[in-house]
Amino acid sequence: MYKFKIVKLKNFILPFILVFFTICLVVFSNSNLKAAKNGLVLWANSVVPSLFPFFVATELLSYTNFTYYLGKLLNKFMKPLFNIRGEGSFAFIMGILSGYPMGAKIAANFRQNNICSKVECERLLSFTNNSGPLFIIGSVGISLFGNSTIGFLLLFTHLLASISVGFLFRFWKKNDSKNFISSSSNIKNRTIKLSSLGEIIGNSIKSSINTILMIGGFVVLFSVILSILKTSNLLNISCYFMKPIFNFFRIPQTFYSGFISGIIELTNGLNIICNIPEKNISINIIIASFLLGLGGISVLLQVWSCISKTDLSITPYILGKILQACFSALYTWIFINIVPFL
Repeated sequence: MYKFKIVKLKNFILPFILVFFTICLVVFSNSNLKAAKNGLVLWANSVVPSLFPFFVATELLSYTNFTYYLGKLLNKFMKPLFNIRGEGSFAFIMGILSGYPMGAKIAANFRQNNICSKVECERLLSFTNNSGPLFIIGSVGISLFGNSTIGFLLLFTHLLASISVGFLFRFWKKNDSKNFISSSSNIKNRTIKLSSLGEIIGNSIKSSINTILMIGGFVVLFSVILSILKTSNLLNISCYFMKPIFNFFRIPQTFYSGFISGIIELTNGLNIICNIPEKNISINIIIASFLLGLGGISVLLQVWSCISKTDLSITPYILGKILQACFSALYTWIFINIVPFL
């Protein structure tokens, strides 16, 4: 009887949340409208210029044999370090260059095209989905902190943490992909013919537009969610309940709101954290490093959307991002304390 009631209650949780969200959209419509506009401006000015060209380039490269030869070249590094075939290097490199959620998108494509096994793609998910250098150095380092050195420090520790996570996840389901036969040899002879170039470019642009619109939708949606949480004081209430955790890690009270905002949506959280006046600026930098490694719930749902048509589990991604956030903060703290000019 009790079990039946619990199951029935679970079925009502999501509809209740959605109804509550819809009511909040109406009640806080004034602040939500501003938040939605800010989200659209952020997407149009920052996300589209920095990500869209990389999406198109990646789609175009998928029509060539570039992935196959890159895999051949880097197999001797990828296999011992990450226990992934060389083709996985494409996801790692493009994930670093372009940023969220490119690494996850490529991992999902690899799985759909049978280039890597399910386990290898899950290993890729754990460490190839990263913030891009344009965002970390340009947006965070120069725009928010006003210092390119901080941007380069955050980028270096971010990538170092990513590699650390990848190395740890080489043991993820270690023996599960032994009998897998890759289809990567099928792309060996791929070449783009001049007669089909227009069609290929068109398909690449269409696919990239779909992805960029999905990201834009998430940016706007989570900007509105954050606005509702702030206006309704739910953000302050959550800060109160998380106070023991913040005290344990000695995080100052001024960072509570920015930290939780960053867990929900990365860009808004970073904007708050970087602009908090603090004598010891290293606290701002370390927390920013943690949030960059974590990515936030908004990025998590983007990744979940990318892998929804595959049999990949989201678990290695979640575990990998938590580890990467911790490693990023730790490495940043170490470098700030041992490198004199930092």
